[in-house]
Order: sequence, then structure tokens, then C-alpha cells
Amino acid sequence: MALLLIFALIAGFATAFTPCVLPVLPVALSGGITGGRRRPLGIVAGVVVAFTFATVALVYVIAALGLPDDVLRTFAVVVLAAFGVSLALPGLADRLEALLSRLGRPPRRTRGEGFASGFVLGLGLGAVYAPCAGPILAGVVTVSAAQTFTAGRLAVALAYSLGSAAGLYLIMLGGRRLVQRLGARSVRVQQALGVVMIAVGVAVAANLDVRFQSAVASDLPAFLVAPTEGIESSASISGALGAVRGGHVALAAGSSEAARGRPLPVLGRAPGFTGTQRWFNTPGGRPLTMAGLRGRVVLVDFWTYSCINCIRTLPALEALYAKYRADGLEIVGVHSPEFAFEKDAGNVAAAIRQDGIRYPVVQDNELATWNAYGNQYWPADYLVDARGRIRYVHFGEGDYAALQKAVRSLLAEAGARRLGPMAHPRVPRASRGLTTPESYLGLARADRFVNYPLRPGLGEYARPRGPLPPDHLAYAGLWRLAPEDATAVSRSRLYLSFDARRVFLVAGSPAEARPVRVYLDGRPIPGALAGADVRASAVSVARQRLYRLVSLPRVGRHLLELRLAPGVRAYSFTFG
Repeated sequence: MALLLIFALIAGFATAFTPCVLPVLPVALSGGITGGRRRPLGIVAGVVVAFTFATVALVYVIAALGLPDDVLRTFAVVVLAAFGVSLALPGLADRLEALLSRLGRPPRRTRGEGFASGFVLGLGLGAVYAPCAGPILAGVVTVSAAQTFTAGRLAVALAYSLGSAAGLYLIMLGGRRLVQRLGARSVRVQQALGVVMIAVGVAVAANLDVRFQSAVASDLPAFLVAPTEGIESSASISGALGAVRGGHVALAAGSSEAARGRPLPVLGRAPGFTGTQRWFNTPGGRPLTMAGLRGRVVLVDFWTYSCINCIRTLPALEALYAKYRADGLEIVGVHSPEFAFEKDAGNVAAAIRQDGIRYPVVQDNELATWNAYGNQYWPADYLVDARGRIRYVHFGEGDYAALQKAVRSLLAEAGARRLGPMAHPRVPRASRGLTTPESYLGLARADRFVNYPLRPGLGEYARPRGPLPPDHLAYAGLWRLAPEDATAVSRSRLYLSFDARRVFLVAGSPAEARPVRVYLDGRPIPGALAGADVRASAVSVARQRLYRLVSLPRVGRHLLELRLAPGVRAYSFTFG
């Protein structure tokens, strides 16, 4: 945690000297040259408070209320323009200064120094600064607005704010010394800064700041990007990241023994269902426990409802549950979300109904049970015998016959007789020959984008020139990128060169259903090639879930183009 705080402090200081400071530079300079010597301190104090609130609390409030992501940016533009007008008109500036001073009511010893009015000015300045630098901090302090708020996230936000305020304070001191040399011209300098601020507000409203930042990032020399890529891809860092949750990969055993009819090995004691939330398909929604299930064979299935690999395993699990439940089998689906929206109990309940799941399911939103098992995969099955010991583990799809033989073996050990013939469910399988891997759209795991480097927050991307390389992606138009997802803003396009038979998109529209138009190889997709969710060459994206876009006769290389309505959030592509 200490290392993260130091990183946040340094990152905040550096942000004060990036293009993010451009919208607030005029007010920072004007704030530093007017008032007493304590006014700059008041401004930075206000910045710390407002910026910390804006980048943490407002993220949660806006997400909880379902407000558009641009609410904070629009508010910042209004505040910026208002400050500009007040500085450009000396009479208005004097009245505003007097009002702010009365609001502060500082102690007598500090009156005349301008700390109180500077603090209020800093509050507005922090709100203006947050829409630019806020997305950077949001990616550090929280992966999603659906996560629970902690003191640790507040501490990181505060450290980032203090770093940014320190940079701005240096800028204000420099401006004060410069203007002191100008003497009587300070009023005209303040007016000029006000005009500049108004112009900046207009530019921000027209997204010119976004285009400028995009141009700067796109034209960075390769040697400035390469060091970070080397750090992220180094073996030591990758290994450390993979070890964060542990992971008992050695437990993936028992398949050959089950297939050959041999006794299954004992792999360890099964952990309990810990740190869970809501239970589904149990009497009265009451939780189950490993102790309470003693005497029954338990299949613990880790899954998440937007995972196509998990969805394809459900018919096999349902067939096992229907056939062997009376003989002593219990299945518990541990819903361990990959994305923030999968933590919503309503979304999980809707998915359970849609998929026809009848066995118990529990929410593992904080991945506590996932970590207790040292799990790393979706889907993953842990088969527990009647004595509470793990006897068989399988990761991913397939091997359904081996799983069923393992279930029958442990049921027989527990005393079950007359199990009858094996079930033979019809299970959808991934097509043979597909090569395109799962492709994430959020910044945390984005890969193979031709318009790299991708940037947090609002950004405009040019349409790719020429054909995409195999399995590569590209953004075009205006997008808002977050660690987990990409939100369409204006003229938003998404391109993908894929080699598969079926294409799925994890997406959602929190406010209302919105269209995503689907083009295959440059043409609106024909009905015969459309997925189950596509109607008239478009899919209506509403609830956050997995949408089927393309269903081809065979695996092949194609170019997919999506034209997304503003507000649609896209998370990942999967294939089948």
C-alpha cells in the first residue's frame, strides 16, 4: 500500500505538468497573482478536497444514479467559463472576491491573506481539473464504480491530489513572481487570463483538448513507450501478478484416473463458501455450507454469466444435476464476476432464469471463495467427496464424460447404487480451427489494437488505414476508455479482424436499449449470417450481457465493423 501511495503522489505531481493542466492553467496563474501570500495555499487546499471528492465519490454517485459519463466534464466547462468571465470583468471579479471572502469567514489573523477565498476558488478548480486527470486516477483507485469504497482508495486519491496540488502550487508561485515584475499591468494580465480561460472553456466544450492530447500521445517517440511495455511484459512482473491470487494449478488432476475407472486421488480439504453475497435456488435464499453438505458429493463450479465458455458448459451441468441429484449429488455454482456489472444481483438472477439453471448459485463478488480455492479460470470445476475432500479438478470446457465418471465414482463411494446408464447431454462446443483469442476492450487488458497507445478517458481515434492485421482491433471516432470497458460517445466504430465461426460481444447500455449496427466484410450482415441477437443488421443492446453477433457456416477470416450508438458500453469479444 505504501508503494501505491508513493506512486500516486508522483503521478499526481507529474500530471500537473501534462496537457491536463491546460484547462486550469489560466485560473491557477490568476489565482496566484491576486490576493495575499496565503491565497495560493488556499487554492491548493481547495484543489485537494475537490479533486479527491470528484475522482472518488462522484464516480460512485454518477454510476449509482445511472447518469451519463459526461456530466462531470460539462460541469467543469461551465465552471471554467464562469471563472473566465469573472476575471475578464474586473467589477464582477471584485464582487465575487468579496462574496467568497464572506463565505470563508477566516480567523482574524488570516484575514487579508486570501486563504478562504482561495480555498473556494480551489474547490472549483479541482472540479475543472478532475475530468482530465480523473480517469487516470480512477484506473488506479478503482476498477469499477460497483466496488465497495475503502479507506485505502481514499488514501490513494488523496495522495494523487496532493501531488497534483504541489505541481500547481509551483506554477502559481512562478506566476506571482512574474507578475510582480509587471507591476501596474497586473489587472490587464488578469483580464487577459480571463479571456484565455473563456477560450479554453469553448475549446474543451468542442473536445479540442481531447484531440490535442490524442495527437500528442499518438506522436510520442517509440522510445518513450517501449520502457513501460518492457516492464509490463517482464517475466518477474508477470509472475508476481499471476501470484497475487495464488493458484493451485497442481490440483488440475484426476482426469486420467476418472477416464480409466481408477480411484480418484485426494487433492486436499475443500474450503467453505466464504465472503459470499446472495444465494439463489436455495430454500428461502438461505446459504449452504460445506459442513451442511457433508455426506453428499458436491460439484463446485466457478463461472460468470457473460463468459461464453461457461455458458457452453451449463447443459452438461444441468444434465448431471437432473440425473444424479436424487443419488446424492449437489452442484453449487459460484458466480465469480469478471466485470463490475456481473456483481449486480438482478443481472445474475436474470441470467439464471434465462439459462434455466436449477441448482444453487451463490455470488462471490469479492472473489473470496475463488481465492480460497486458489482458482484462476472460468469455468473451473472442483469435485468434492462426501467427506469434504477435493478429488477431481477440471479447468475449461470439455471432458464431460470424465467429469461424469468422476461423479459416479464418488457417488458409489458414498454408497449410491443403481446409478443407471450415463447421461449424454447435447453440449455446444467451440468450433474447430478458430484462432482469434478473446479480445478485451478496456484499458486494463486491451491488446492487439492498431491505434495503440490507447488513452484513459475521452479520446478521438482515426479510422484505420488499410486492412487490419489478423486478429487485430481498432477504434474509430470518439470513445471514453476505462480500465474495464469502452463507452461509445460520438461516431463510434469498432473494427475486428477475426478467424472464427461465431462472434459474441459482451456489452450493455445502462440507461436504455440502444442499437449496434453490424457489418461483415464492409456490408450489413445478412440475416442468414446473423447471430441470435441480431435483427435487421443491428442488435439492440440493453441489459449488460453476452450478445451473439455473427453465426457463420464455417470458420473463416472476416472483418467485423460495429457502429455503436452513444452510451453503449463494450467489454470484450469472444468466439465460438
